[in-house]
Amino acid sequence: MPVAAIKLVSTKAKDIDAISKQIKTIANTLNIKSRGPIPLPVHNIIHTTRKTPCADGSHTFEKWQMRVHKRLLYIESDEQVLRQVMRIQVPDTVQIEISLSN
Repeated sequence: MPVAAIKLVSTKAKDIDAISKQIKTIANTLNIKSRGPIPLPVHNIIHTTRKTPCADGSHTFEKWQMRVHKRLLYIESDEQVLRQVMRIQVPDTVQIEISLSN
């Protein structure tokens, strides 16, 4: 049976966990084998900027940080399951990528 790999990416960990929990409950209610959510490494984006745009004054800097969280789920790709996964209300902060394989 084909397997669907669902990759979730977001800057908010709570949103990503809520979506993955919904996908797990769909798979469990339909008695479909599933694995995950597998947490992938968090990608930290750190951007350092100078507080003053001109060269006058002291050399002070600010650091801005953004964390990108990722989760991976594997479920057997039954047509009924994929239709229900596509109907989930996804917030704007979460990106979903679904790939099918045998």
